[in-house]
Amino acid sequence: MRQTWRWFGPTDLVSIDAVAQAGAESIVSALHHVPTGAVWTPSEIAKRQDDVSRFRDGRPSGLGWEVVESLPVSEDIKKQKGDWRAHLANYKTSLRNLAEAGIEVVCYNFMPVLDWTRTDLAFPLPNGATCMRFDLVDFAAFDIHILARPGAAGDFADELREEAAERFAGMSDARRGQLAKNVVFGLPGAAENFSLDDVRRHLAEYAGLGEDKLRGHLVDFLSEVAPLAADLGLRLCCHPDDPPVPLLGLPRVMSTEADYARTMAAVDIPANGITLCSGSLGARPDNDLPGMMARLGDRVHFLHLRNVTRETPGVLCSFHEAEHLGGDTDMAALMEAALTEEARRRAEGRADWSIPMRPDHGQDILDDLGRQAQPGYPAIGRLKGLAELRGLMVALEPRIAAGA
Repeated sequence: MRQTWRWFGPTDLVSIDAVAQAGAESIVSALHHVPTGAVWTPSEIAKRQDDVSRFRDGRPSGLGWEVVESLPVSEDIKKQKGDWRAHLANYKTSLRNLAEAGIEVVCYNFMPVLDWTRTDLAFPLPNGATCMRFDLVDFAAFDIHILARPGAAGDFADELREEAAERFAGMSDARRGQLAKNVVFGLPGAAENFSLDDVRRHLAEYAGLGEDKLRGHLVDFLSEVAPLAADLGLRLCCHPDDPPVPLLGLPRVMSTEADYARTMAAVDIPANGITLCSGSLGARPDNDLPGMMARLGDRVHFLHLRNVTRETPGVLCSFHEAEHLGGDTDMAALMEAALTEEARRRAEGRADWSIPMRPDHGQDILDDLGRQAQPGYPAIGRLKGLAELRGLMVALEPRIAAGA
């Protein structure tokens, strides 16, 4: 299993030097400065590869850019409106340029408007660490009373609406502003720039576009790009919805095993694959992560390993990001299923037998607390997670090899 590390580029407060010291073997990155829908040019790709390849003092890092996360799918493509055909053509050009640069794995998502949603970006834990959290009552208060989305109240049960009204009434203006900012942070590149009116406008553009239609647009997109990816030797892998439930009146189409199975069957070629994110999928109690890995593993091209603790019952629930070996997902069972899949691929002679994995997210601990790095992406918290996951690998690999 290839141990990778997400790096946000030269502005990332976790340096390439730190990544190498953490023991990661390769880098997951993206050209976040390139506008969504535009072409990733060979020169920009080469520049990022060069950034990854060197320490601060210019010495070779020994690291390479091996996984793209993400080559973003524009909102126009998701809605099939506006410049979507031009964006689709540009996406194909970017895939060609990435393949020419030697990169083989490309992660993307098909979430409308928000890439992910949290109500707290630095929730304090009893031991002094902080983590990201989704509080359902806070979210309902935001949706109903701050965003004031038409019809929002009808999306929540009576008791939850009452709790949200009480919570909102007790919030200071500062807390209301912070909550709105936290939710909007999931808009790519928009944390400092998007107003609530901007969010309302984005939501309005999805009016009338339900789950079936959005899924159809995803299949249309994959029917265009997956055959090209296969010809180029690329593996595409769709990241699940985060959280994996409908929010803000928006449809969700990659939240469950059934969603993935349906999409894999609709465009049934190996290049159309899965980013199995145990944190995103694990926020639903009805998602069986080890079972999903066992049943869908043939198409899993990328693994995000993190854990969440669900705080309330139900599919739509409050949760916080737990330690990698804590939380509600049996990480040992998931790791065993992933290593078993790797052993099966190796026996078949597959070139892609080693699945890239990264320790996804992490709690802010120790010096992370003053670093103010990208929310969810601390240095030491991820180092701790990688060490724990590596320990599982070392313990399980001999057992799986013996069984094979």
